[in-house]
Amino acid sequence: MARMENTTETTLTHQEALSWGMHACNAIMETYPPAELPPAGKWHYHQGVFLLGMLRIWEKTGDEAYFDYVKGYADVCIDNQGKFEMRPGELDAMMAGMILFPLFEKTLDPRYKTAMDTLIKFWQGWKKNSEGGFWHKDIYPHQMWLDGIYMQGPFVTTYAKLFGMPAFYDEIARQTILMDAHTRDNATGLLRHAWDAGKKVAWADPVTGQAPEHWGRAMGWFPVALLDILDSLPRDHRDRETLVSIFSALMKALVKYQDQATGLWFQVLDKGHMPDNWLETSCTSLFVYAFAKGVRTGLLDACYLETAEAGFRGMCGKTRISDNGLLEIQDICVGTGVGDYVHYVNRPRKTNDLHGVGAFALACIEMSRALE
Repeated sequence: MARMENTTETTLTHQEALSWGMHACNAIMETYPPAELPPAGKWHYHQGVFLLGMLRIWEKTGDEAYFDYVKGYADVCIDNQGKFEMRPGELDAMMAGMILFPLFEKTLDPRYKTAMDTLIKFWQGWKKNSEGGFWHKDIYPHQMWLDGIYMQGPFVTTYAKLFGMPAFYDEIARQTILMDAHTRDNATGLLRHAWDAGKKVAWADPVTGQAPEHWGRAMGWFPVALLDILDSLPRDHRDRETLVSIFSALMKALVKYQDQATGLWFQVLDKGHMPDNWLETSCTSLFVYAFAKGVRTGLLDACYLETAEAGFRGMCGKTRISDNGLLEIQDICVGTGVGDYVHYVNRPRKTNDLHGVGAFALACIEMSRALE
């Protein structure tokens, strides 16, 4: 751990970036057996985000302990016939499906393919609002949230690529473009957290249906989703350039709201001047991922790697070493619904919440790749 303490003062290397991600994953592995990863025994995106980060580190390092941990979680949730229980009324339930692709590819266990098919059938039957946008949850009729593009998009497009379902590309592209169109704030270039097609819920603008604020982590999910969708989308897909343009415009807008002193981003992105606003780790990690991967894949100019590196140093500055020698990531916002400014800044902050550790691990692997 000694080298980690000097990251903010020295030139960052790809191996150091990878090491941070490994330490983050190791801390969770040493704290929870796979069956107890919170929320224990549940098929949930909290675990999905973290375990996806762990799988990416396994792919980079070849350390089978990471793969075995992910498999241990999946095998707690999925029975011998490939059946599993998920929350039936939430798009969020799909995200953990991303761990199934590496598991299936390595083991060829048909249970994992059965579980993928279950998630796709769930998605195909999901409710839509008046413009064809998927509801975020049953309990939020007609609403689309930025989070929802990440929860469905990468899984569906990966499935489409592997199993030859080209119509799925069209649907995910349509959902993503619709989300951007209805949440974009032209004054800042940022996206609002959500949009209510019915324009009736308390937080919705009566004219646009938009939510009132630019919440950091929701904004983080969206460019990460765009990049992961583009990984699978055919090069000649009719909507590819539109999605690339959406991504580029969003990242250019985000640069303006990075805190220059720390490299971090705020819980409410455009209100860093407010005294009760605070610098949040999970959104910063997601932005670091997006800037680093954008540069690596040629979608952003190389100069944006400096933005990513400043953010990386900032997120590492939000860590400490516990008494038992484990990495702890601080100031991670807990799960959060849509609301006003006060709602967001008053949300509890946790240490080593899986939202943040997963995003941190993903950022580490992308920084490592970008710096090679």
